[in-house]
Amino acid sequence: MTIQERKVVDEVSGWLRIFDDGSVDRTFFGPPEAKFMVDPVPAHEDFVNGVAVRDVDPKMGPRVRIYMPETLPEDDPNEKLPIVAHFIGGGFCVSQVDWFMYYAVYTQLARMGRVIVVSVYLPLAPENRLPAAIDDGLSALLWLSSLARSQAHESWLTKKGDFGRVFLIGDSSGGNLVHEIGVRAGKTDLSPLKLSGLIPVHPGIARATRSRSELEMPQTPFLTLDMVDKLLSLGLPIGSTKDHPITCPMGPTAPSLSGLHLPPIMFCVADQDLFIDTQMEFYESLKDAGKKVELFVSNNMTHTFYLNKMAVDHDPEIKVQTETLFQAIINFIRKH
Repeated sequence: MTIQERKVVDEVSGWLRIFDDGSVDRTFFGPPEAKFMVDPVPAHEDFVNGVAVRDVDPKMGPRVRIYMPETLPEDDPNEKLPIVAHFIGGGFCVSQVDWFMYYAVYTQLARMGRVIVVSVYLPLAPENRLPAAIDDGLSALLWLSSLARSQAHESWLTKKGDFGRVFLIGDSSGGNLVHEIGVRAGKTDLSPLKLSGLIPVHPGIARATRSRSELEMPQTPFLTLDMVDKLLSLGLPIGSTKDHPITCPMGPTAPSLSGLHLPPIMFCVADQDLFIDTQMEFYESLKDAGKKVELFVSNNMTHTFYLNKMAVDHDPEIKVQTETLFQAIINFIRKH
């Protein structure tokens, strides 16, 4: 079948088209002025604005991108840096680790926090429905554990990484992955690696029935109800609804939260997020289950506002809220 003969059978406006032969086109066709945010940024092992970037050779380990902060003259050359494993958002269906929007944010976190960020390339749905992304995310964590045991080698991480202080962070659906991978890690011997904290940022927590915030909060070009419904229907296992434990971890079909072994959690929300009601329901459930969880709220902000480089650059309030969020994340890492 030629490209001309293919027919679009499903789509997520601006982000994804599925054709009748099963192929998927993720060419961005949203607002032209936003395209730069999804343009890929090549890795560079020289330091640019204090951060070097390496893509690990897949022959040497999982597909990951490493952000390494520069060692300054006043720094201890033997200093070991916390490792922050990062999981991208995109509703399990779109986005890539090397997009400029992630590059801009996670170089900033590496530089400001003096942490090594390890961003994991994940398989995308619908070709690779969940739990594929969870499986690969856990594999990346197991790879870090093998580095800690000297069973594998990656020069940047082996030399500078503190495997006794590893954190998981994820944006939007990546926040769901943080929880799911954290749950699996709690049942796995990762020693001598220590998982010190989970940082879900605006996780895509939902129920099959609309919450009040979904009906009342403003939709944005980067998150609409139709987009949420479509992406999750394509990402979750076939036949699932949003009541699935991956998207509704506090629901009746999810494992008991009280029985989970989880490290301290920094739970980040924005009070104008479509998901805020279900996010807060999950947060309260974690607290009721006796988990060590602290809440960070970005006021007057929408879902993953900090990834929108146009807004960060042109709206002083969003810029301040972005800096405040990342300083809070850095403080959490320093505490643990």
